[in-house]
Amino acid sequence: MQLNSRLFNTCLVASALLAAACSPAMSAQSQAPLKGEALSEVNGVMRYPASDFVEQQPGNRGGTLRVSAASDAGSFDIHALSNGNMQWMGRILFDCLVYQAEDGTLTPWLAKSWDISADGLTYTFHLRDDVTFSDGERFNAEAVRVNLEHMRDPTTKSPLAAAYIAPYLQGRVVDEYTFEATLRAPYAPFLDVLSQAWLGMISPRQILEAPKTIASQPIGTGPFVLTGWVRDQRASFVRRPGYNWAPPAINHQGEAYLDGIELSYVPEAMIRYTSLEAADNDMALDAPAQNAAAIRANPQLTLRNRIRKGNPSRSITFNVERAPFDDVRVRQAVAKAIDRDGLAWISGFGEYLAKGDFLAVNTPGYDPVARDTLAFDPAEAGRLLDAAGWTERDAEGYRSRAGQRLGATLLTYDNPAFPANVSVAAQADLRKVGFDLRIELLPLSKVMELRYRGNFDAIGGGYWHTNTADGLYILYHSQSIPSTRMIGQNVGHFRDATLDQLLGAARRSTDPAQRRELYRQAQQRLGETVPAVPSVESQMLLAYRNAVGGVLFDGSHNVPLFTSVWLAKEQP
Repeated sequence: MQLNSRLFNTCLVASALLAAACSPAMSAQSQAPLKGEALSEVNGVMRYPASDFVEQQPGNRGGTLRVSAASDAGSFDIHALSNGNMQWMGRILFDCLVYQAEDGTLTPWLAKSWDISADGLTYTFHLRDDVTFSDGERFNAEAVRVNLEHMRDPTTKSPLAAAYIAPYLQGRVVDEYTFEATLRAPYAPFLDVLSQAWLGMISPRQILEAPKTIASQPIGTGPFVLTGWVRDQRASFVRRPGYNWAPPAINHQGEAYLDGIELSYVPEAMIRYTSLEAADNDMALDAPAQNAAAIRANPQLTLRNRIRKGNPSRSITFNVERAPFDDVRVRQAVAKAIDRDGLAWISGFGEYLAKGDFLAVNTPGYDPVARDTLAFDPAEAGRLLDAAGWTERDAEGYRSRAGQRLGATLLTYDNPAFPANVSVAAQADLRKVGFDLRIELLPLSKVMELRYRGNFDAIGGGYWHTNTADGLYILYHSQSIPSTRMIGQNVGHFRDATLDQLLGAARRSTDPAQRRELYRQAQQRLGETVPAVPSVESQMLLAYRNAVGGVLFDGSHNVPLFTSVWLAKEQP
């Protein structure tokens, strides 16, 4: 429903009070370090310690880990989802052809090695010959072929995997353990995307004979097997006997240490916290930011705050085909009028880092060239709106031109990752520069329908996680605009010939230095053209009891890898 004027005024006051009470005194959030996490800068990209990603010593075997998560993905079909849960869930059940280390290096996994032709069009994968799916099927070249076809099959309705392998033309089984993939055009991120959890390997027998069962009875090669699932309530996993093909890069040998994992879906943030504190759970995958200080103060608990690679969270995505956001000066003004430090504090209670550019700081290819381009500057926002012709004011103080009020409707839905007070705070900021931002709250299904039809002024919330700077192509290249052919992610219908050229050339380049320069220019161009308003880094808060050992993070997603987790006797 649309917020009425009375509710608007109430929320406006509440938001203003919250921002005044909670905002940090200095506007330096975007460059602040993560609390309790060691980060270092390498060529402009922030890096975590190598020890966070490599097993340091063997762990204890046995025990069942009790884990909570905020929500259920509603399916286990990794190829048909873009849900963020699959970042960690996919690693429990499935394995990928290759593994990406945290620094962006591509290393073996189910593929022992690979060759790339000089023209960048043919990838030849040499596969392990000792891997099986949990239904007994052998992993081989035919399994790879079937999986790639499933990812791009229109009936799979993939919003993510299909887009990532769009340049894939065809596959050929050279022999049982050699697979050849041919691309339509050179595609530098091909190996990077194949290392992401959404592109894991599913049993070819299940894909061909019972594809509808993947959603609830998935069959993979991963370290655990699903034994039970009650939607929106719980899921149970047991250790996969004989598993011996973890990616060598993580230095784990053999089966997982845990006997099993009991996962409960707990949407209430306070219950996730109290269950962890009371030792009813061992780990909270979505630790509530509002309880972060209490978790840190508890000697029995550990809190980890991790930045996801890829694109940061957005407060607003513009439909550039509709007025007033067809005018770049209006988009620039809106971005500069929103106090991101305030948004970060409201949504993350001091845990989230404000963000003014378009790639996460730990993404290979990130460049700080546009970090301050959209810095909070209400005075400059006013000058931009003046230049765009919105110089008059109506009776309520909003800007107008030729009798028309400057404003737009922000489409949003109930989303824990994008709380309602964030939209209201942005609404209050824009009110100060004379922009009338109306908020319309609708069911998610309706928002998605309008989103893909392009029937909106602006959409609130959203992030796009990926392990490569090519995430900019997925969100902002004109070829990514939704169509009947593809569930594209460029929902704002943004078109910019210069950006298209830069991102397309980066995809085709085989020279790492050239790619870095192209991505640097692309990030600069995005700061100038403003298809969306970045708000905060996309971060995951993980909390666990000190009895939990061996917590490693996946190099692509920066989420825990349960293969290496073990349990010790908790000390009183």
